[in-house]
Amino acid sequence: MTAPAPDLSALRGLHLPTGGNSAVQPEMVAAIVLGFALALLVGLIRLLRARRGASLRRAALRELALASQLEPEARRVAQARLLRRVVRTLKGEEAARTRGPAWAATLDTTFATDFFRNGPGRVFADDLYRRPKSVDPTAVDPAAIDAGLGRMLSQIRA
Repeated sequence: MTAPAPDLSALRGLHLPTGGNSAVQPEMVAAIVLGFALALLVGLIRLLRARRGASLRRAALRELALASQLEPEARRVAQARLLRRVVRTLKGEEAARTRGPAWAATLDTTFATDFFRNGPGRVFADDLYRRPKSVDPTAVDPAAIDAGLGRMLSQIRA
């Protein structure tokens, strides 16, 4: 003989956990408040990071514009100082202390480019403190340097 099929009428109805008769449970309210607070905190952190990057970008572009009004030699020095400050802000003091080819590599890594090792920006690593030649056929176009620096500085994301 087979056992009779179970009857669904014997099942108990669904019920909320005991802890009060009100629809508002303290644990649920605490979880909602905690989730909302964490979402606000994450949003605030993202906002502060975006502002930091934007303010660094604005300051760097403003200094680059001021440097473009200087004489060619003074312009290069001002741009080199600006690059040191930007690298110091983004990568730290150790990265800003490098010299020569290591400095060019640091700049290229910071700005994700090869502008300083293989492009016109190599003047900041190799030729910045050399005495300028009267007529140098390999001299880099100052407009190309200014345009390249402006493009890189406008892409700063801190």
